[in-house]
Amino acid sequence: MSWAARSKPSKRARRSVPDAVAHRFQIGDRVKVREAYPIGHVRTPYYVRGKCGVIERVCGAFPNPEELAYAREGRPAQPLYRVRFLQRELWTDYAGQPVDVVEVEIYQHWLEAEGPQP
Repeated sequence: MSWAARSKPSKRARRSVPDAVAHRFQIGDRVKVREAYPIGHVRTPYYVRGKCGVIERVCGAFPNPEELAYAREGRPAQPLYRVRFLQRELWTDYAGQPVDVVEVEIYQHWLEAEGPQP
């Protein structure tokens, strides 16, 4: 089998997902990550839960990996966003530059609107 044939994305990984949940956020929106600690497979890093950030990119809609981990369909697909956080807001003892950031890809069901950016 050729490299090109082996590297094709699976049907689950394709971006064109007809049954996706509508996007709630746009680039520049200020969001807060839900502070939830469910049992089981979770894709949202612990260190960003309860923290506020800004939508940097709308990545598309994908089957929910938290459902796929249990051999479920992951439908409806969830919008995925890249959220930018200031390092100093994540880590209280951060000694780097005040403009340093971390960008994390987070699914919509983990996000809520925070309000306008100051």
